Amino acid sequence: MSTSVVLPALGESVTEGTVTRWLKRVGDTVQEDEGLLEISTDKVDTEIPSPVSGVIEEILVQEDETVEVGAILAKIGDGSGAAPADDAPAAAAAEETPAPAEEAAPAEEAAPAAPAEQPAAPAASSDATEVKLPELGESVTEGTITRWLKAVGDDVAVDEPLLEISTDKVDTEIPSPVAGTLQEILVQEDETVAVGSALARIGSGAAAPAQAQPAPAIEPEPIQQPQPSEVQEQPAAPAAEEKPAAPAPQAPAPAPAPAAAPASSGDEITYVTPLVRRLAQQQGVDLSTVSGSGVGGRIRKEDVLKAAEAAKAAPAASAAPAAAPAAPAAPVEVSPLRGTTQKMTRLRKVIAERAVASMQATAQLTTVVEVDVTKVAALRDRVKGEFQQKTGDKLSFLPFFALAAVEALKTYPIINSTVEGDEIVYPAHENVSIAVDTERGLLTPVVKDAGEKNIAQLAREIADLAARTRDNKLKPDELAGGTFTLTNTGSRGALFDTPIVFLPQSAILGLGAVVKKPGVVSVDGKDAISVRSYVYLALSYDHRIIDGADAARFLGAVKARLEAAAFEGDLGI
Repeated sequence: MSTSVVLPALGESVTEGTVTRWLKRVGDTVQEDEGLLEISTDKVDTEIPSPVSGVIEEILVQEDETVEVGAILAKIGDGSGAAPADDAPAAAAAEETPAPAEEAAPAEEAAPAAPAEQPAAPAASSDATEVKLPELGESVTEGTITRWLKAVGDDVAVDEPLLEISTDKVDTEIPSPVAGTLQEILVQEDETVAVGSALARIGSGAAAPAQAQPAPAIEPEPIQQPQPSEVQEQPAAPAAEEKPAAPAPQAPAPAPAPAAAPASSGDEITYVTPLVRRLAQQQGVDLSTVSGSGVGGRIRKEDVLKAAEAAKAAPAASAAPAAAPAAPAAPVEVSPLRGTTQKMTRLRKVIAERAVASMQATAQLTTVVEVDVTKVAALRDRVKGEFQQKTGDKLSFLPFFALAAVEALKTYPIINSTVEGDEIVYPAHENVSIAVDTERGLLTPVVKDAGEKNIAQLAREIADLAARTRDNKLKPDELAGGTFTLTNTGSRGALFDTPIVFLPQSAILGLGAVVKKPGVVSVDGKDAISVRSYVYLALSYDHRIIDGADAARFLGAVKARLEAAAFEGDLGI
């Protein structure tokens, strides 16, 4: 029984891959998880492992050929289907090589074995069980295969992990529902499929009875048995076609080396994937000077990056004794996304739709004030050690801003209000959404009843929510119910921005970076210049119900609270 090796999903939005190199050949014996071939996509270069242990019976996709995720690449069985593939090249070798007439006879004997083995192929799907993509959570309708942990021909046990799946909510492994041999992979890496789709087929892998017949056909010809490997190598390495180089008996010596030989071979015969070649061009790396660390000596992205770093270090070291100004500027870090096209994640689509809907349904305006937070900075520096010792949390500027904002919301509830039809709803609580930047996109967990909390409580809850948001461990209700939003764009160095208000809220406060600069202060009734700490606060709001005067009054209250910096009684320590 044969097992199909299928191109697995290799990442979100990746629908196809190019076979860059086969690490095994027809007739080779492979172990489960042993590398079979190398695949290149616009995002990743990777090896495809064998899903089962067995013998490669057929290779269906050739090197440099591009196929879609889910395409069958090869078939692996128990060896009964591999012999014909080996015998056919043996016959060809006998015809092409000027061998004695008596050597041609055994090759002809091997030919009849081919028809005898053909019935073994249908046995591959006799008792196969389909592995389907299970439900992975509420509202999850599809998943992307990120990595196959097994290859066609590998033996798997019940509940043994088969592959890794990624969705917009969870990354997880899919276990095997049955024990047997992985016969066929139907969905390739980086391919996205719907819940319930067939991913692979697993069967008993029993096709041994058919192997007994071809074995005797190989035994009478011990000399020609290695020749098929030699003949098969010629398409991959044309240099091996030099017939006068060695007589037929020399073939057995290099025969075991095809999978490992490229490790010590020159770069001229080592395949370089388009992704690696493009990266080398971007980094200015000469691939002929790079030693590959991949299987068979293949040059990987890591090798190019190391070579680029070494090249940067060498000029810096040599230039140091001569003149420091001659040192080159640090190279620009080039993202692997450059030059690619990516599909939006589900979360990004939701954010985009909400942003457009909010901008179309509301009249948004932004008002900015500058606040002198020198006293807050001094208080923070004075108490942050004790604060962390007693609470276990670091004391940043954010909880001070949050406390000042929620106090101002109580005084000016229009900033905390929502619009329902032709009515304005004023909540009896201040639920503050905190914008958190994650790899998946912008999320806003909510600090409930923020108006009833002190600085220590705000610091603890904000830190906890932010950490669990980035780890994707939030509960659904922790993202709902916000009445007002704080976004700390200053954490990335921005002085201020004009944040977008997301419905149903009516306002969002952007916190800029706290920076030191000269400022005018009054000393003994006279103006003087002093180094001060300043921050810009930008309030975006729905101008349908909030006027500029309302925004100014709210920001004025926040500014006065922060500049007075009377927070000692609100620290909570």
